[in-house]
Amino acid sequence: MRAEQISVFLENKAGRLSEVTRILSEAGVNIRALSLADTSDFGILRLIVNDNNKAKEALKKHGFTVGKTDVVAVEVDDRPGGLHRILDILHRSNVNVEYMYAFVQQSGNNAVIIFRFDNLDDAIKVLQDNGVKVIEGNRLYAM
Repeated sequence: MRAEQISVFLENKAGRLSEVTRILSEAGVNIRALSLADTSDFGILRLIVNDNNKAKEALKKHGFTVGKTDVVAVEVDDRPGGLHRILDILHRSNVNVEYMYAFVQQSGNNAVIIFRFDNLDDAIKVLQDNGVKVIEGNRLYAM
């Protein structure tokens, strides 16, 4: 029930993000979801892609520092209160969310939220026990 996210460390200067997307494009890697956080000196680009190994290999070949993190993807009703329902379940079960980001599927009634938890196994159990649909990694990469 875990999914793999890659994290790319970027210098905070013009063109670095474009360079990453060029490298992934040339390698035939499709970005499914992303989040970019920055500080004054560097940024962390978090990516869900259709081929993690190909992405990591291509980026490392061009000198980027790339890490791997396990995350959890869940389907959330794409309506007012959909996200609150999930966060309330987690809050009531004392599950800590380290960070999250989302994307909306092209068709359907659900959004997809990518979560990083301090304890993934506990979080997955809580979500499943409360009827929340956790998305398998292979399905996520193909969305």
